[in-house]
Amino acid sequence: MTLELRGVSKTVEGQTHIYPTDLTLEKGTMNVLLGPTLSGKTSLMRLMAGLDVPATGQVIWNDQDVTGQRVQDRKVAMVYQQFINYPSMSVYDNIASPMKLMGVNKAEIDARVRETAELMKLTPMLERKPLELSGGQQQRCALARALVKNAGLVLLDEPLANLDYKLREELRVEIPKIFEASGSIFVYATTEPEEALLLGGNVATLSEGRITQFGPTPSVYRQPVDATTARVFSDPPMNFLPISKTADRIMFGDGQSTAATGKLAELADGRYTAGFRPNHLEISQHSANAMQFATKLSVTELTGSETFVHLDHFGERWVGLIHGVHELDLGARLDVWLDPRHVYIFGEDGKLVAPAAYALAA
Repeated sequence: MTLELRGVSKTVEGQTHIYPTDLTLEKGTMNVLLGPTLSGKTSLMRLMAGLDVPATGQVIWNDQDVTGQRVQDRKVAMVYQQFINYPSMSVYDNIASPMKLMGVNKAEIDARVRETAELMKLTPMLERKPLELSGGQQQRCALARALVKNAGLVLLDEPLANLDYKLREELRVEIPKIFEASGSIFVYATTEPEEALLLGGNVATLSEGRITQFGPTPSVYRQPVDATTARVFSDPPMNFLPISKTADRIMFGDGQSTAATGKLAELADGRYTAGFRPNHLEISQHSANAMQFATKLSVTELTGSETFVHLDHFGERWVGLIHGVHELDLGARLDVWLDPRHVYIFGEDGKLVAPAAYALAA
C-alpha cells in the first residue's frame, strides 16, 4: 500500500499554491508535513485526499491512478484542527456513523466501534454526548471516527492546535502508538518542529509551496540539505552569519576566526553562511574552543525554566535559548559563546556543504 504524488501541483486563480511535487509514502508510516502557516501543508493534504484536483501530475494509490476519483470513493479519513462531532449523537454513534453510511452490518460496526474506542481510551464514555467530554476526549472521538473507517490514508491537519498543553502532550504520545496499531499511512501537518521530533517517523519540510526535504525525521533535523530546511526545522529559526574560508581559517564578519578543522578543512576558499540553532548559544564559556561574539540585547522572554534572548550582532538578528531564568539589562552589551562543533556551513546558493560536527557524531 503506497501513496505516490507524481509532479502534482496546485494553482488558484493563476497563483501557484503547490509547485510540482514528487513524494512517495509507504504503508504503516507516520509522515509529518512541517512548515509555517501558508507553506502549503493543507493544500498538499487536500490533493492527497482528492478534495482538490491537481493542476498537473498524478496521484497514484496502490499503483492505480486516482487523480480524478472522488474523495467519497477513496479509503481516506481526515481530521482537522477544528475537530467536528455530532452533538446530538452519543460517542458510540459518532464513531459508528461513517460505517453506517458505508452499509457495514451491525455486528461488524459494534466490534469495530468497541475495538477503536478501547484503542482511544473512550470505552467508559461511549454512551455520553460529545459536549459531556473534555476537549481531549472530543478530539479522540473525532480521531476514532476517522480510524474506524479502516482508511488506508489518515490525514491529520494540525489536530492538536486548539488543545491545552497537557492534552497536546498526552495525544502526541498516543498518536504514534495508534498509527502503529492501524497499519495505515498517516500524514500529520504541524507548524511546530518540536512536535515533528516527538512524533518521529518521516518528515517533509515545506516552504512557499515546495517540499525542501523528505526523510527520517532525525536525519532531516541533523542534516538539513539547505538553509531553508534548517530555518523551517528550528524553533526559533536557525541563526545565520556570513563567513569566509581562507587557507586554514574560518573568518567571521566581526573579526573572529577559528581553525578550519575536520570537514571545514575540506572547504574551498570562498564565502559561505554559517548557521547555528538558538539552543547552542551560551552566555558563559562552556568550551575551551568556543567563539565569543559581542551582541546587543534587544528583548528577553522568560518561559519559566528557560530564557529567550533576542540579540543584535552588527545588524544580524539572532535568538538564543538559554537554560535557566536570567535577569539581563535590555540594550546592554551581551557576550555570547558558540562551540564551532554546532555550526552548519551553507554555500552561497544556500545548499549545505558541511554539517555540524555534532550532527555527524549523532
